[in-house]
Amino acid sequence: MDFTFSNQDRRILRDLAKQVVEIASLPEMDTRRRNWIEHNSLRSKRPMMLIFPEGAFEELLPHSSLACEGEEARKIEWDLRARIYTYQHFQDDSVIEAEWNVPPVMRDTGWGVTAQQHPSTAARGAWAFQPVIRDEQDMKRLHYPDLIYDEKQSQQNAEQMHDVFGDILRVQAVGVKHISYHLIAQYSGWCGLAEMMTDLVDRPDFVHAMLSFLTEGHKRYLAQLIDANLLSLNNDNTYHSSGGNGYTDQLPAPGFDPQRVRPSDMWSSAESQEFAPISPRMHREFALHYEKQLLAPFGLNGYGCCEDLTRKLEDVLTIPNIRRISISPFADVDRCAEILRGRAIYSWKPMPAHLVGDFNEALIRSYIRHTLEVTAANGCFLEIILKDTHTCEFHPERFDRWTQIARQLIEER
Repeated sequence: MDFTFSNQDRRILRDLAKQVVEIASLPEMDTRRRNWIEHNSLRSKRPMMLIFPEGAFEELLPHSSLACEGEEARKIEWDLRARIYTYQHFQDDSVIEAEWNVPPVMRDTGWGVTAQQHPSTAARGAWAFQPVIRDEQDMKRLHYPDLIYDEKQSQQNAEQMHDVFGDILRVQAVGVKHISYHLIAQYSGWCGLAEMMTDLVDRPDFVHAMLSFLTEGHKRYLAQLIDANLLSLNNDNTYHSSGGNGYTDQLPAPGFDPQRVRPSDMWSSAESQEFAPISPRMHREFALHYEKQLLAPFGLNGYGCCEDLTRKLEDVLTIPNIRRISISPFADVDRCAEILRGRAIYSWKPMPAHLVGDFNEALIRSYIRHTLEVTAANGCFLEIILKDTHTCEFHPERFDRWTQIARQLIEER
């Protein structure tokens, strides 16, 4: 990775960085930051909102519109332009920070096997699982991953980025800030999704053996990150769980040493989307039993993504230090509000399909209003996280209008 840029690319990046600083310096950013601290610390019932266009961002900010020529420069340019676009178009609660984090250069030795897939013939089409592990004999190919950290390159990257716009943005070398566990995705990626469903019934001991191995591997890897002093605080604008940020004054934990961050000073998360159709009993036995072990060391935790957790919420609430729970577009929002109340953040993911086809403003308004009303009635700490949009059919204005509607309803509540 080379962060030496042409004079033209350098000028473009510095000009964009100055625009980011102007936005970050606005008083409303301080207000938004304080609001998130109160929200994430369960002290404010004011609904919060974030917009993550994800796949659709290519239609809002296409790479063809970028001005830089170098590959790495274009990546940085896109990041800066995305921050500016977010502020200019979305009436959400995004905090624009005048910073540039330089992550460590690191990799690992892998697990011994690599997930294989049958690719789709269609652009952005769905691929099919191709199992690479089917029995105990195949498991002998597995090994635990070991951390490989390139300290010299990490320092060089930080120095190069500081040279580019360290006089404009807060350029800081950081460690690992986002930690999230996906055990069931790993299992199904190696063993197959349909095969996993039958394994749970026909070969539960095999499933437990695999998940035990994965859990131990992740524990060992976390220990390596701790030993290498590669953890960084994420009680800031770091993306958390499946949508949200880490602003809170409840982290770091008591006894914090700024020179050595511990898991207890950080947020973490887990999800088990592939278990969406699995019963609560099997979810407890094959997912939560292992995920809770991985999440236990952390100061605050999130859980869930696109899976419907309605029938599993009481179990999810037993996760140590649980703070943010995803309420997917497929969940029963009324029942989830009744169960969750003020016990954790109600991280609602509205239906992204409303941004395609007939953009029905009346439907969207009624849909958002209902969740606002039912969560208010049950004393929930609500956040609205619009994400998982793969397309807006090249109508970027739909995101603007969706957020305008949501903002109006939030202010009316």
